Amino acid sequence: MSIFRWLVVSLGGVLLVSCAGSADRQEALAIADRYTRVEWMPEARHVRHGQDSAGIPVHTPDRSTPWPGDKRGWWRPGVPAKGMPYQWGGFDTPESFLQKLREGKKAGDIGDAAKRKLGDAGTSAESCGIDCSGFVSRCWKLPRPYSTRELPSICQPLKSWSHLKPGDILLNDRHVVLFAGWLSEGEIIAGYEAGPKPVWRVNSCGIPVEVLVKDGYAPWRYRHMGVL
Repeated sequence: MSIFRWLVVSLGGVLLVSCAGSADRQEALAIADRYTRVEWMPEARHVRHGQDSAGIPVHTPDRSTPWPGDKRGWWRPGVPAKGMPYQWGGFDTPESFLQKLREGKKAGDIGDAAKRKLGDAGTSAESCGIDCSGFVSRCWKLPRPYSTRELPSICQPLKSWSHLKPGDILLNDRHVVLFAGWLSEGEIIAGYEAGPKPVWRVNSCGIPVEVLVKDGYAPWRYRHMGVL
C-alpha cells in the first residue's frame, strides 16, 4: 500500500480540505503518489554515461552506473521499470517524461559533486525526469521549479515537528522531502522524495526524525498551503 493510500485509510477515508486559491494537501499527496507509479520500458537509447551534445556530463541512474559498489542505479534496458528517475534540474510531469522517452531522451541524470558545482548549468536538455525540489514544486502545483535555496522564500518555518501536516516539507541545504504523515508519531515520518536513497528515483519513504535532525533538516510550510 502506498503512503498516500495508507494515510486515507488511517484517517478513516476523510479527505483533506484545501483553501480557495491555495495548494491542496490531498492533491499534493496524490501527485506525489503518481510519480512513484509511472511505468515505462527502458531502452538502450535511454542510457548515457558521458557528455551530452552541449558538453554537460550526464550519468543516467541505470544499473551500468560507472561507480563500482554504488547500488543506487536501478533500471536496465529491456526490463519494465516503475517510478520516475531522478534528473538533476528535472521538472517533468509523468506525461512529459513518457513523451520525452518516446523521443529518445535519456532517463534521468544523477546528482553528484560535479552537478552541485555546475548548478543550473548542469541540467541537460537531453535528459528527462525530476529532481527533489522540482518534485515538490510539481506537488504544490507551482508554475516553475523552485530550488532548495529558493523554497524558503515561499515558505514559513514551523516552530515544531509536531506542527507538520501532510503536504509540508523537511528541508536542508541540499535536499527536500515531502511530508505525508507519521508512521510513528514524533519519531518516524512518512514521506515522498525524489532522491538518491535507496535508489535514484521518486520513492515513498519512512525516515526517523533523529536521522533528519542530524542531517540538518527542518520543517517548513508553503505559505499558500490549505489546511487539513
